[in-house]
Amino acid sequence: MTEQDFIPKSYTKEVGSGKVTWQSPSNIALVKYWGKRENQIPANPSISFTLDTCRTTTSLDFQKKEKGTDFDFELFFENEKKESFKPKIIKFFERVEEYLPFLKEYKFTIQTSNSFPHSSGIASSASGMSALALCLMNLEKQLNPGMSEEYFNRKASFLARLGSGSACRSIKGNLVAWGEHKNIAESSDLYGVEFQHPVHENFRNYQDTILLVDKGEKQVSSTLGHDLMNGHPYAERRFQQAHENLDLLKGIFEKGDLSAFTKVVESEALTLHAMMMTSQPYFLLMKPNTLEIINKVFDFRERTGLHLCFTLDAGANVHLLYPETEKEETLEFIKANLLQYCQNEQYITDRVGKGAKKLA
Repeated sequence: MTEQDFIPKSYTKEVGSGKVTWQSPSNIALVKYWGKRENQIPANPSISFTLDTCRTTTSLDFQKKEKGTDFDFELFFENEKKESFKPKIIKFFERVEEYLPFLKEYKFTIQTSNSFPHSSGIASSASGMSALALCLMNLEKQLNPGMSEEYFNRKASFLARLGSGSACRSIKGNLVAWGEHKNIAESSDLYGVEFQHPVHENFRNYQDTILLVDKGEKQVSSTLGHDLMNGHPYAERRFQQAHENLDLLKGIFEKGDLSAFTKVVESEALTLHAMMMTSQPYFLLMKPNTLEIINKVFDFRERTGLHLCFTLDAGANVHLLYPETEKEETLEFIKANLLQYCQNEQYITDRVGKGAKKLA
């Protein structure tokens, strides 16, 4: 599909008012996207586990107006009006208006909440923007009831990407690829696609325990970090590496090779932070306790032969990934040995999920 495919030619129904609610999860990238081109196009492909319990619930009330010349909405976060969130929503609406031409015809009330604390250091843009995109798509489906499920999901992912790049990977599950890659079926820079290739049962119900090392605001935003890949001395090699690692993971998922999975995923996490440390200006988002946790994970794996591994987003928190069959012993180790490195010993237990869902 191309961008033009997402511009509606006409609508077959009129809708005066209504309400819709969607719940959408966060996701954790295994091959990282870092660096983007204009209009939220990724500089390299990525793949992620869709999560389950880390999610955003968003309700959209809509009322047709007599005449619409401006975007008209109120936004409430966990039942409190949030004026500070409005500029990001306005920017999102401006980006997607071409694809949702009804936006100025309605007054919206957006109610949103997270299953995880807003100040936890867990990025909510992926779950939040995907949930909002799904609500808007639900309204468009009422205006055009003949819309297919495939088109609905792809356009929702396309719109979510224009709000937050990684949000396009939160529409479906369990594994979602985003960015053109010659060996990933139907892959696209415009939206995320479910990974359709064979996946070994070793990766079924994979676990993710998130250690909240630092809940403070990052010193460098992800948007600025992405921009610093323009002209980065190692950028082109990094983008090539992402393609190579996706090929490796494709084989790993088919064979169920957990040790090879660890090597690729941890290398990707460290490469992401290496790009930050070698940009101009350079910056460092890991904290001393991040490194303490990583070294403890190395020791645990060597001592037990189990398959606990780590990955990182653009921050200090650590995602600990491990198979469900090793959950009991691994979780026991995490609680006994790693929580001391978390802020107020806070952590979140999650697992691979199935994507977003509409609520009654």
